[in-house]
Amino acid sequence: MAMKMDLSAILEQMETGEQDTALTALQSYTKEMDQCFTFSREEEHERERLGELVLGFLNRELQPSCQLACLETLRILTRDKDCLDPFINRSAMSTLARYAGITVASTATHAHSNPMEGQVEGEGEDAEEVSSELMKGASPPSESPDQEVIVEALKSICNILLHNETGQVIAADLQLIKGLSERLKQCHDSIWNHEVRFFDLRLTFLLTALRVDVRAQLAQELHGISLLGNQLDVTLGLCWPDTLETARAGSEDVPPEELPPLSREQIELAMEILKILFNVTFDTARRKVDEEETAEYRHLGAILRHCLMSHADGEERTEEFHSHTVNLLGNLPLPCLDVLLMPKVQQGSTEYMGVNMDAVNMLLEFMEKRLDRGHKLRETLLPSLNLLTESGRIHRETRKFLRSKVLPPLRDVINRPEVGSALRNKLVRIMTHIDTDVKDCAAEFLFVLCKESVSRFIKYTGYGNAAGLLAARGLLRGGRDSGIYSEDEDSETEEYKEAKAHINPITGVVEEEQPDPMEGMTEEQKEYEAMKLVRMFDKLSRTNVIQPMQLSMDGKMREITPDDLQNLTHNPVFQPEDPGSEDEA
Repeated sequence: MAMKMDLSAILEQMETGEQDTALTALQSYTKEMDQCFTFSREEEHERERLGELVLGFLNRELQPSCQLACLETLRILTRDKDCLDPFINRSAMSTLARYAGITVASTATHAHSNPMEGQVEGEGEDAEEVSSELMKGASPPSESPDQEVIVEALKSICNILLHNETGQVIAADLQLIKGLSERLKQCHDSIWNHEVRFFDLRLTFLLTALRVDVRAQLAQELHGISLLGNQLDVTLGLCWPDTLETARAGSEDVPPEELPPLSREQIELAMEILKILFNVTFDTARRKVDEEETAEYRHLGAILRHCLMSHADGEERTEEFHSHTVNLLGNLPLPCLDVLLMPKVQQGSTEYMGVNMDAVNMLLEFMEKRLDRGHKLRETLLPSLNLLTESGRIHRETRKFLRSKVLPPLRDVINRPEVGSALRNKLVRIMTHIDTDVKDCAAEFLFVLCKESVSRFIKYTGYGNAAGLLAARGLLRGGRDSGIYSEDEDSETEEYKEAKAHINPITGVVEEEQPDPMEGMTEEQKEYEAMKLVRMFDKLSRTNVIQPMQLSMDGKMREITPDDLQNLTHNPVFQPEDPGSEDEA
């Protein structure tokens, strides 16, 4: 609900230009409006005027208490997306950046900046020159910064970027990301409190989420992967017993499950870092990375493995933390995911084929939790399911471990593959989900675990459930897709061997023998019923109610044309008896 306050008296006091008078007025305003997040339209003009007056004060020499009151007022005013005109100009944004301590001196200006062009300003500048500019332009001085002032300025800039595209363009033009990066480098310095660090990261997240050019600039020019990886390392308090093996400093010999939960502040900072890293690595999996980048991503992958094995104070917070970690792992180049298997097998570890599977097992449990919840599966399930699919495709040990958990040797030949509470049953159920991406992803995961063997895939899912993926791959005639997998035998249980000859391949289970519907019919009656069915198909096809299909020689489905149906109608007996005719629909 919108809060109302008479602004005319505040404006009168501000217009006197006296600091003490303005301070009293602004403190009264912020106290009254601190929890206000919706605003009435009647006083829009007055709020804009108040914003202009406060910005005017901030460009003067002010006592610290007045600086803080001015910035607290701007933080409240910038919540109103309809009254941002005083703030979405270069002068106002520069003033806020100066108080936030993230200004860059001598920033080049582009009159017509396009947020989607991906142009990076200052590209090619000498790094030392940029660094010296940052040091000269930084305010307040780092010896004794007023961190409350910095936080209020950062909050105001965040509000502006959240609500206004022009503000986003100006922020990119002012190179705020360079100032932020410079302060992020000081992550080892205890001078900065939690709030400064948090809102530095929140502003970085907004810039990289809203501006493609800033995202590229942070990733490439400012070495964002290394910068943010170090930030995450320090936040989690890590040490490195081995090159790609992490532990919590001071607790190197304590198993991960026995470590105390990460603090609320650690989790808050870590999740902001993970979100920024997700933005700057968004296209990584779709492009080639060089040797230096690969080393950075493997180092980051080791930290993310530690995140997976850590927990917060509370199950909900832990799941949110793991969700951001999984999202980011999905962006890493696939060959770098082997760092998940790097740690040595220790007492209490999940071991398979001599490899530590703790992280993979954690991913599998996380995926099953999301699957059981069944809510917004595209957003919640697909990141973890895709990650497991690609890990299984590229790493033999991971695939074999996942198969042992998801597709153990088949014993149940009575219940359909989609019936039951086992993980295989749950995944087969969503192979017919209404969301195409969800069902395709579930099918792909199981197909990879079957080493892309059609016969094995049908064995575990039934032909009916498998048909969608097989049709899309042109594999309805059987065979194997082009994936490269080791040759190992598909072990069959005694139960499966005994029932194999009686299993209905469509449903994947042994069914009761059904009576023959054509029993007792003469050949003429059978032919009559067949032609009746063909004519019905023809009629439905011509009225576009259905589209009959047939299996072509390349294993893909193609339409049956009216001419095909006409030929069937007039020449039912004289069809060519080629080997593929039995596959026609």
